[in-house]
Amino acid sequence: MLKRFRFAAVVVVVVGAAGLLSAADAPKVGGEAKDFELTALGGEKVKLSKAVESGPVVLVVLRGYPGYQCPICTKQVAEFLGKADEFKRAGAHVVFVYPGPADKLKEYAAEFVKGKDYPAHFTVLLDPDYALTNAYGLRWDAKNETAYPSTFVIDGKRKVTFAKVSTTHGDRAKVGDVLKAIPAK
Repeated sequence: MLKRFRFAAVVVVVVGAAGLLSAADAPKVGGEAKDFELTALGGEKVKLSKAVESGPVVLVVLRGYPGYQCPICTKQVAEFLGKADEFKRAGAHVVFVYPGPADKLKEYAAEFVKGKDYPAHFTVLLDPDYALTNAYGLRWDAKNETAYPSTFVIDGKRKVTFAKVSTTHGDRAKVGDVLKAIPAK
């Protein structure tokens, strides 16, 4: 006898250094963003709780290096850079997170930013071995994948005012929507 089973939902579960996590752990609008500390490509430490003291933070989790430089991430970063003056007027700091295995991560991230002009209010952070990606429930744990591309706007109290988690390569947050979600000064 053949038995058929139907499941109403699919749950994505990720096991990381922080323990058992799922996509449900991703920051939500109205919730508090988990604090983290990562190292910027330039070597300085960046802690979220400290960064939000000077204004809202736009946190963009990229795919990092899944075996190649993601062309959609390149396009997304270019769109954000194209609106750098608007982010500055809004008082926002844009933080790109580049996740991946620790080995050669800095080298790959440097390759990713090469030839791009990043203003002072834009930062690229390294996420070695997916520390932040796992803590935020964003690990896309499949062959040739790293993280679900995601964008969050976080206010001075670490409250999330915008959240977009993409479960496909495209479907990224639109820059105009992100700018609208930045709390007024």
